[in-house]
Amino acid sequence: MKDIKEILQERILVLDGAMGTMLQRYKFTEADFRGERFKDWKSPLQGNNDLLSLTQPGAIADVHRKYFEAGADIVETNTFSGTTIAMADYHMEALVYELNFESARIAKMVAEEFTAKESHKPRFVAGSIGPTNKTASMSPDVNDPGFRAISFDELRIAYKQQVEALLDGGADILLVETIFDTLNAKAALFAIEEVKEERNIDVPIMVSGTITDASGRTLSGQTAEAFLISISHIPILSVGFNCALGADQLVPHLEVLSGKSDYAVSAHPNAGLPNAFGEYDETPEQMAEQIKEYVEKGLVNIVGGCCGTTPEHITAIAKLVEKYDPRSLMVAG
Repeated sequence: MKDIKEILQERILVLDGAMGTMLQRYKFTEADFRGERFKDWKSPLQGNNDLLSLTQPGAIADVHRKYFEAGADIVETNTFSGTTIAMADYHMEALVYELNFESARIAKMVAEEFTAKESHKPRFVAGSIGPTNKTASMSPDVNDPGFRAISFDELRIAYKQQVEALLDGGADILLVETIFDTLNAKAALFAIEEVKEERNIDVPIMVSGTITDASGRTLSGQTAEAFLISISHIPILSVGFNCALGADQLVPHLEVLSGKSDYAVSAHPNAGLPNAFGEYDETPEQMAEQIKEYVEKGLVNIVGGCCGTTPEHITAIAKLVEKYDPRSLMVAG
């Protein structure tokens, strides 16, 4: 199988769209989330999308399949909340290894199906590592600014468990994404480096932050350039932004990354900004038209979709980027 670093030199790679948006189409009930295995679980489970890898694995495989059919080169595992920290909400900390392992296994199985059919276009699995629901840089209590709900070490331990399971399940890449607090991301990257050293392996790492509002900063206060600098000591495959903003609002931030980074640059924006009902209205055509600016300016190497995006959005993006060369890389990964 061709190395992903080589492929990045040749063409723009397409990442999948939103898992949550697709799962909403199934209208799963509490009973569907529980399945037979968790029917007597003590807390409500509806909304725990990661759990569906155990209780509705066929649906998860189908979503991956739809994204590969749409033209994606890389799908993300269904593990955005796959840490003991996030799973504590459901009292499911003990299931974290299994959730990540199974999610990676399902995605890898589907990826291999498609690679076997189209050997000229190998498909990859990115282990999705979300930010958790706690922040190491800021206090959740406005009256106690020095308080922290989580420590760096607690994050590192939780991320390490997730990383080991994702790799054991077959993830080709690790994607630390939707980073609103760079200290959380540093804990994830530290954990990945630990695992790489212990296993004597190399694994490509994608890092994707999120600019939370019109200030052009992450939640923990960093500009795009500051974010880039603070993670640049780690050998990574790509750096980029996802979520929070629509495609057009990301352009100035991608310009900063593209101009100042030797890494590949990635972007997977939302389908516009949410409407009054929290839904995303941007059509595949509208989104592709905005992403056209990325590729015309030569800003990106990897592009896909976040909240509100569907296989239809990914098809439109994949058709668009076929016609453009990737951003040139000074250093190959």
